[in-house]
Amino acid sequence: MTATFPIQAEWVHLQYQEPAAFTETYGFSGSQGAVNLEGIRFRPEGQASDTLMVFMHPSSTLQLLPVPRAMAATGAHVLCAGSRYQRNDTALILEKVLLDLGAYIRHAKEVWAYRHVVLVGWSGGGSLAMCYQAEAEDPRITHTPAGDPVNLKGAGLIPADAIVYQAAHLSRAHLLAEVIDPSVIDEADPDRREVELDLYDPRNPNQAPYSAAYIGRYRAAQLARMRRITAWAKAQLAELMARNTGEVERGFIVHRTLADPRFLDPTLDPNDRKPQWCYLGNPETVNSGPVGLARFTTLRSWLSQWSLDDSNGDGLAAAARVRAPLLVIENSADDGAPPAHPKMLFAAAVSPDKTFHAVQGANHYYAGQPELLAQATQLVRDWLAARHLL
Repeated sequence: MTATFPIQAEWVHLQYQEPAAFTETYGFSGSQGAVNLEGIRFRPEGQASDTLMVFMHPSSTLQLLPVPRAMAATGAHVLCAGSRYQRNDTALILEKVLLDLGAYIRHAKEVWAYRHVVLVGWSGGGSLAMCYQAEAEDPRITHTPAGDPVNLKGAGLIPADAIVYQAAHLSRAHLLAEVIDPSVIDEADPDRREVELDLYDPRNPNQAPYSAAYIGRYRAAQLARMRRITAWAKAQLAELMARNTGEVERGFIVHRTLADPRFLDPTLDPNDRKPQWCYLGNPETVNSGPVGLARFTTLRSWLSQWSLDDSNGDGLAAAARVRAPLLVIENSADDGAPPAHPKMLFAAAVSPDKTFHAVQGANHYYAGQPELLAQATQLVRDWLAARHLL
């Protein structure tokens, strides 16, 4: 059993210069031309370490969540790194988040003098960690999907020493493609819906458990809706560019974005999850609620983080480029990340040192499961210690 240590929390602020064509995140006066990042570093009292474990999510902050705090309590040094888009992913450009993560890792190595950096990609941070490592080991990206320059290839990103992919999905785009509501007929009017594709309409003759034929039709309709939005976004961007005025970007709403049949039919992609439920609560409520995936977005942001055909945030593709040691953890009762995703990523991974482990009975947040949180934390510690990284 690992000892538990009191934790000291330290506010972290990083700033670096970045030229931008227009302001996309709200900041203080004079912040134009500079990126400001904020994070929290947890250090256990009296415990030195030459390893820093970095937790980052594209848009969320993680310091209040149980996973990084539990790791710090065991004696590890932990950084919860916030991107420039923390708590607001409306205008998020995934490529710029990779640059933000790179700034933290460079600071950890060159200023704090940590010898090792381990990326812990929990939830939405899993694909982020994989994509960062792919660009650090094998840099390729020079432009965003909208065609804007973003020189990841020449950024000199420092590779992490290992990656932990924990209770994570393949990408924001992959996740949205599997949960978006295909019943929407008119993007401007969410009340215009095709009854036979509306999981929450009692008039729908297709009810759980769903037939294989219906699921095939449903998945195809989801992908078709995703691609309609993408085509519209590209056309809008082209029109704005053709005008050659000061109007270069536009925000929009994507209605009804949480209608995955798996949440209503536990026989689909089965695991130990609670039926009729998801990590955000009642799926029907979340489907049209304000915290739904991609609810508020912009043309460029849609292409960068939500378009399945355009996003550079594909963890599955990144797994085929990453050589660093990789630990993949599936929570067997995960009600957030689809259970197939960690298995798919592990199968695609080319790292010569890769390990897969399932935490039986664990839900997405380990909510009400302190013993399973402790089990997952010890698993990570043991794996890193075996590689002399902790």
